[in-house]
Amino acid sequence: MIDIRRAAAIGAAVTATACAAVALAPAAVAAEPAAQRAIAAPKAAAAQYNGVCGSGYTVVNSAQIGTQGTVFLTYNSATGKNCVVTVRNKPGKAVHMTASLGFASPATTVTDTGYFTTYAGPVHLDARGLCVTWRGEISGEVAGKNGTNCGSRAANR
Repeated sequence: MIDIRRAAAIGAAVTATACAAVALAPAAVAAEPAAQRAIAAPKAAAAQYNGVCGSGYTVVNSAQIGTQGTVFLTYNSATGKNCVVTVRNKPGKAVHMTASLGFASPATTVTDTGYFTTYAGPVHLDARGLCVTWRGEISGEVAGKNGTNCGSRAANR
C-alpha cells in the first residue's frame, strides 16, 4: 500500500509541475524580445491568375490550395461562361493537378486532370444564371467551393 501512495504522490507532483510550466510559458514568451522569438518560415509566393481562360474573363472567386497554389474561378459577362484554372505557386517538375467546374442541375462537370508543371485547365462551362461548383487539386491537396457565384459576380463571395 505504501508503494501505491508514494506513486500517487509522485504523479501528483509531476502533474503540478507540468501544469505550472504550461501556465508560465505564455508569460515567458511575452517577456522574450521579438527579435529572439522563432522566425516563421517564409510563405511561398501566391499564384497569380495567368489569363489562360481567354479574353474577357475576370476572376470572380479563388481558393488557396494549401501551400501549393490557387484555383481561380473566372467569368465572361459577354458570353455567360465560367472558367476554372488551377495554378501552382512555384512551377517545377510535373505533378498531378486538376481543374474542375460544374453545376448540379442538369448534372454537368468539365475536368482537366493530368501531370502538369505550371497549371491545369482551363475548363469552360456556360452556367449563366446557375450556381457553380469548382475545385482545383495539386499533389493531393484540394480546394474549391460548392454552389457559389449564382448568376452574378457578387453572389456568395
